[in-house]
Amino acid sequence: MNDNQLLRYSRHILLDDIGIDGQEKLANTRLAVIGCGGLGCAVLPYLCASGIGKIIAVDNDIIELSNLQRQILYSEHDIDCRKVDVATNFLQRHYATCEIEAISKRVGEKELLEIAQHVDIILDCTDNFPTRYAINSAACNAKKPLVSGAVSGFLGQIAVFDFRQQETPCYACVFPDIADVGENCALFGVFAPLVGIIGTMQANETLKILLGLPNLHGKMQIFNAKTNNCKTITLAKNPDCKVCGNK
Repeated sequence: MNDNQLLRYSRHILLDDIGIDGQEKLANTRLAVIGCGGLGCAVLPYLCASGIGKIIAVDNDIIELSNLQRQILYSEHDIDCRKVDVATNFLQRHYATCEIEAISKRVGEKELLEIAQHVDIILDCTDNFPTRYAINSAACNAKKPLVSGAVSGFLGQIAVFDFRQQETPCYACVFPDIADVGENCALFGVFAPLVGIIGTMQANETLKILLGLPNLHGKMQIFNAKTNNCKTITLAKNPDCKVCGNK
């Protein structure tokens, strides 16, 4: 690391659990963040600021006025622009040390699998069940860790599925039935600060996985923004799961 990097990441390097070796590990990491909405807007800046080397950001949505209540990377001037393009421009201006690859189209299962095979961790920051299932399947087939976040109303959840470990459950083990209607904020609403809370928790879990620290592998945390209560559930692998079960 050069002198500029040593100073920039000095508060990380001072931590015994990170140090220079850990910071260099982050610099050599490639991540995929699927979704640049509320969760993605919270996840991306912290990952970039932390020194991640490369991030593939995927989103095909256009910025709308209703997004501005919680998607803090965007402004009124960005309405009708692509989220991933605006987010990438913001991040590259503020965190030049992180390389951002923007994919501004809807990606299918085949493309998600190809992305998963070329990164170290996948972060699901989407807001609908079909896409979550597709991301889960890609991460499982590529045997890469998946950090999943979701929000609705005043409730948020985060889980880690580390597919490098054979007995890990997957998202489909927990939610085996695909919903016909996506549970997203356009239908149910969402409390603005909640996306920041869950998104930064996703960034937190991602960094801990990369640094070899204890994380939420095999567990799900559910956070209630009304009460500030958080409960942790241990997840069980379903041997008959269509994604990760015994074939």
